[in-house]
Amino acid sequence: MKVLIQAIVSFFVFIVDFVYGNRSYPRFYVLETIARVPYFSYLSVLHLYETLGYWRKADLLKLHFAETWNELHHLLIMESLGGDRYWIDRFVAQHVAVAYYWVVVLIYMLFPSYAYYLMELIEGHAYHTYDEYLKTYEAQLKAQRAPQVAINFYRDGDLYMFDEVQTAPDHEFRRPKVDNLYDVFVNIRDDECEHVKTMVALQKPEARLTFKSPHTVFEAIAAIAVRRASPTGEGEASLQDPTRSLITDKPD
Repeated sequence: MKVLIQAIVSFFVFIVDFVYGNRSYPRFYVLETIARVPYFSYLSVLHLYETLGYWRKADLLKLHFAETWNELHHLLIMESLGGDRYWIDRFVAQHVAVAYYWVVVLIYMLFPSYAYYLMELIEGHAYHTYDEYLKTYEAQLKAQRAPQVAINFYRDGDLYMFDEVQTAPDHEFRRPKVDNLYDVFVNIRDDECEHVKTMVALQKPEARLTFKSPHTVFEAIAAIAVRRASPTGEGEASLQDPTRSLITDKPD
């Protein structure tokens, strides 16, 4: 199954690279439109399970919604840069996204771990795409202003949703710079890395029951600190490590 998924993703990447070539912003617009779709699929299936009384996991609902919010702002940034200027680019991205939604719904219902593996590959490709773009156009990007939507999302707005996709257990949320367009693409690239780490963590057999969203982890850490600071330290031994379901490796 993984070999088939790898082949599908490789074919998709080849087609996008061939069609869009050096049209970077339209290519990023298409990728961001499509990349956020699986999170909608996950949410739809999870809501279905909850409605039917089959299964409930609030942390996954919160996490996947935060991921859609994150990808939405990547999309808004690409739109602000003119990535959606042409009708054909919008047509391709939106119609592929609709078909992709139903494909992922089916995979997620039948094979949840493979649905996460599919997204791991997509987000990994996005990470490497942005990383290569940063290396190639560093000087030009540093000379351009950051879009206001990026400034609001990464620095000046409500950062709760931004924090909720940060799965690295370093006990500190990222507070990135947004001084120019280069910083914006660095932040987008690093967001994709966070998505990859999350998708890898969710493929673990125990993740369905043990995975915790970042804010849940931080609340647990705060609770541990309070108990350790208490004179008796009661209950400390019974608390599990809240970061044990998280990983820190960057995409290969």
